[in-house]
Amino acid sequence: MSDLKNFPPRWFSRRDLDGFFGLALDNLIQILVIVSLCQGVLQFPASLLYGRILPGVALSLSVGNLYYSWLAYQQGHHEQRDDLTALPYGINTVSLFAYVFLVMLPVRLEALAQGASIEQAAEIAWQAGLVACMGSGLIELAGAGIAEGLRRFTPRAALLSTLGGIALTFIALGFLLRTYAHPLVGFVPLGVILLTYFGQVKFTWPGTRYHIPGGLLAVLLGILLAWTTGLAQWNPSQWQAATEPIGLYLPQLQIPQLWAERAVFLQYFSVILPMGLFNLIGSLQNLESAEAAGDRYPTAPCLAVNGIGTMVAACFGSCFPTTIYIGHPAWKEMGARVGYSWLNGLVMGILCLSGTIGVLSFLVPIDCGMAIVLWIGIVIVSQSFTATPSHHAPAVVVGLLPGIAAWGALVAKNALRVAGLGTVERPFTSELIPTFEQLDTYISGAFALEQGLIFSAMILAAMTVFIIEREFAQAALWSLLAAALAWVGLIHSYQWSISDTVLRLGWGTGLQWTIGYILLGILLFYAQWQKQS
Repeated sequence: MSDLKNFPPRWFSRRDLDGFFGLALDNLIQILVIVSLCQGVLQFPASLLYGRILPGVALSLSVGNLYYSWLAYQQGHHEQRDDLTALPYGINTVSLFAYVFLVMLPVRLEALAQGASIEQAAEIAWQAGLVACMGSGLIELAGAGIAEGLRRFTPRAALLSTLGGIALTFIALGFLLRTYAHPLVGFVPLGVILLTYFGQVKFTWPGTRYHIPGGLLAVLLGILLAWTTGLAQWNPSQWQAATEPIGLYLPQLQIPQLWAERAVFLQYFSVILPMGLFNLIGSLQNLESAEAAGDRYPTAPCLAVNGIGTMVAACFGSCFPTTIYIGHPAWKEMGARVGYSWLNGLVMGILCLSGTIGVLSFLVPIDCGMAIVLWIGIVIVSQSFTATPSHHAPAVVVGLLPGIAAWGALVAKNALRVAGLGTVERPFTSELIPTFEQLDTYISGAFALEQGLIFSAMILAAMTVFIIEREFAQAALWSLLAAALAWVGLIHSYQWSISDTVLRLGWGTGLQWTIGYILLGILLFYAQWQKQS
C-alpha cells in the first residue's frame, strides 16, 4: 500500500500522461474494433455507425470517466491525499464480442433469411444490440447492492473461467489467426506487447530516459509495417469514405428503437443475464484490486454508476456496455492520478462525436492494434487460473470448454455459409448433422453448448469445483439448476432457421438435457450420501 500524502489532489499532473496514453490506446483500440466489426461483420451503414452508435459510445465513456475522476478528486480532498488513482473505465471487451457474435450477428442473419434488405437487417440487429446493452445496464444497476452475495454464492473458478472461454475463443483465437494471416505486420506489435506487459521491458526514446508506453509503441510500429508492407494501401475512394463522416454528431435518444426489439431481451436472456452479472461482479473485483493497491472507493455508488453508464449507452445508440477496467494497480504504479481518466473521456468523446474515428480507422488498420486486444484476452484467460486455487484448475478447464464449442459452432456455420448454404434455396436443416457425424464431428453437441453457453460454462465449472471439494450435494444443486434452465430452453435447446441455429425457448423444450442433468444430480446426491454413511 502506498504511503499517504498530506497534499490536496490536483485535476491533472504530468504523470497522468503515461496513464492517459495507456487507457486511451486501450479505449481507442476497442472503438476501432467496434468500427471494424460493425462495418465488416454486421455490415452497418456509415450513417448508423457514425450517426448513432459512436455518439452513444462517446456519452457513455464521458459519464463514467468524469464520475470516477470526480470521485477520486473528492476522496483525495477528504483524505488529504494527492496519490489516489481514479478507477480505469471503458468499453467492456468481453461484452463487445459477446453481443456482436452471440446477439447481433444471429439477429442479422435471421432477418436476412426472412427476406429483409441489408439495411433493414442492420437496423434490426442494431436495435437488438441496444436491448442487450440496456439489459446489462439494468442488471448491473439492480445488482449493485447484492454483488457481494452473488460473489460468495458462485465459486470464483466458475465466474472467471466462463469469461475466459469467451476471451480465449472470440477474442484471443480470432486475433491470433489474424496475426498469423498477416505475420509481417502482426508479429512485431505482438512482441512489443509481450515484452512490455509480461517481460517488464521498458522501451525509451532515443537519447532520453523517457520510456515509450508499450501500447503506443506497438501501434506505431504496426502502422509503419502495415503501410510499408502493403497491407494498408492508399485508396482515394476509401479515403473519401473515411473523411465523409467528419462532422458533428450529437447523441440523440433512441428509446423508440430500443423498444422496437424488446422481445430480444427474453430471446437472448441466456446471454444478457450472465453478461450483466459478470460485469457487476468483475467490477466488484476490480474495486477490491484498487483497495489492495491503497485506494478504497465506496462500493455501491461505483457499481451503480457502472450500470448507469451502460444504460446511457443503450438509450443514446450504443450497443456496447461499459465497465470498470481491470488493472488499477498498474495505472497507479505508472503514476496516473485523477487527470488521466477525465482526459481519456474527453479525447474519446471528441473522436466519436466528430466522425474522425473513421480517419483513424483508415490510417490505423485493426491489425496494428490487435496485439493489445489479444493481450487482453490472454490476461483474462490467465486470470482464470492464477486468481483461483490451484487445485480448482480442472474446474477452470471445464468452464472453458463451452466457449470453445460455441466458437467451433460459429466457425462451422460460417463455413457452411461460404459453401453456399444458409439461403432460402439451401437452408440449414437437421440433415447436416449425420454428414458431420460421419466425419466424427458431433456438431449437434456444439450447437447445444452454443445455446446459453455462459450459463453452461458457469454451471459446469461450479459443479466441478464442488466435486473437487467433495461437497457433492452442492454440486447436485447446480445440476438441478441446469435441469431447470434446460427445461425452459435457456440452455442447450436449439431450433433451425434458414441460416443459423438459435435458442428455442418453451416449456419442456430441453427435455433430454433436463433428464440428463436430473440423473447426474441423483448420482451426486448418492455420492454425498455414501460419503456420510
